[in-house]
Amino acid sequence: MPERLTQVRYEELAPEVRPLADDILKVSSAALGGPYNALLRSPDMARRCFDLLDYLRFKTSVNKRLNEFAILIQARIANAQYEWWAHETIARRAGLSDAVMRELQKCQRPSSMQDDERLVYDYCVQLTLNHRVSDALWQEAVTAMGEQSVIDLTVLSGTYVMVSMLLNATESSIPGGAAPPLEVLDPGEIRQRLLA
Repeated sequence: MPERLTQVRYEELAPEVRPLADDILKVSSAALGGPYNALLRSPDMARRCFDLLDYLRFKTSVNKRLNEFAILIQARIANAQYEWWAHETIARRAGLSDAVMRELQKCQRPSSMQDDERLVYDYCVQLTLNHRVSDALWQEAVTAMGEQSVIDLTVLSGTYVMVSMLLNATESSIPGGAAPPLEVLDPGEIRQRLLA
């Protein structure tokens, strides 16, 4: 399926937008592609989103392995091919096991999660699919991670719902024509499988 937006080209950006593009190019593995290709259509919003994403990816109080796991959870829930593709390698480098990623990729609750991964999985899946978490799960998360990390994890999850929606709405394709990493599943089936 063709992408819905043509690729933004640096040399075609307005001079006042180029400093933002320069900032994006310093951290983006896909240059100005992926979500940035869409966001740059609204430069003021793109700057605000970039600053938030910069915090959530590089300055958050949540450790990198758990942060990337939370992003992959959102990609799986949303059938967000580009999002999964972009973060799988980062998650692996951050120490998330291939076994956990393969089961999540297949839309299964990973069976070999570490305790902190289990907590992040339960929190993110419950919050995203039920739009809330139980008192018990909230308390467990705050006790294990601290309030700041739970708030950071919550905002990360919501932000990557937005990123996944943006990528899916614009039908952003994976660079180089790589095969989509996720089987596209009906939202009801995803819900049933991940909440099991």
